[in-house]
Amino acid sequence: MPAYTTSTASPSFGKTSAKLLLLTALAAVALTACAGKPKQRTRLVYEERPVEALYNTGMQRLDEKSWNEAVDYFEEVERQHPYSEWSRRSIIMEIYAHYQANDYNESTAAAERFIKLYPGSPLTPYAYYMRAINYFEQIVDVGRDQAYTETAQNYLREIVQRYPGTEYARDAQVKLDMVYDQLAGKEMEIGRFYLAQNQPLAAIGRFKTVITRYQTTSHTPEALYRLVEANLMMGITDEANRNAAVLGYNYAGDRWYGAAYKLMQERGQPMDVKPLPVAEKTKPAKKEQKEKKSWLSRINPM
Repeated sequence: MPAYTTSTASPSFGKTSAKLLLLTALAAVALTACAGKPKQRTRLVYEERPVEALYNTGMQRLDEKSWNEAVDYFEEVERQHPYSEWSRRSIIMEIYAHYQANDYNESTAAAERFIKLYPGSPLTPYAYYMRAINYFEQIVDVGRDQAYTETAQNYLREIVQRYPGTEYARDAQVKLDMVYDQLAGKEMEIGRFYLAQNQPLAAIGRFKTVITRYQTTSHTPEALYRLVEANLMMGITDEANRNAAVLGYNYAGDRWYGAAYKLMQERGQPMDVKPLPVAEKTKPAKKEQKEKKSWLSRINPM
């Protein structure tokens, strides 16, 4: 039978979408004032200066990828010109600069401050989005605590619900799919552990969670196979047959059905569906994956 493998995939995500959405957000909110290019300053002097000079110098530091220096200038805009449009944009730029510097806690704090101060601003969706992304970027491998993953899931769902049809929602949905796969992977790891400890009943609960909550993820075929395996360990042949049939009906070309078919044959349990050669396995289209969620719930209610 297949070994008890543990997924160690650790998400590593680029920061392109955060930058693109930042540019989109700023393009929608134009400042009425405009200034020429100020002189470059190597350090801050705490004296009152034109807001345009402070803000533009902060933007120069962003272009230079001097994230911490950029934050210093944007924070100075906030201090000297609170509640102005310049201040609003500066907080947004602080969110982005902290994020680029991997200071996720600071970025989240700035995002939450903006949401509280300016709930109706056209820039607020970006603050909500970045709060979610800060947690998303901290997702760890499935062998560790998934607190960041669960928080990211909640905040990404909020984006989809608050801003349907927007770029924020579309990008959040893509990341939600990754989060679901991560959470399913964690359930699978725990379930495999219980099987290895000869605790099939505890394992079954984890595998059923994958099938009911995360059935559109890549872990579903293995979860069904592990249910077959666990039920056979407990001597519940009818339930093992049912799960093997669901696996064969939906994933006849998957290696996990091949393993389940072999296991059932060894136990003298004939299967109606023969495994397809792996080469004939086809990847379902996105529309088919959405349909799968409904029919799998009907065929395999839990």
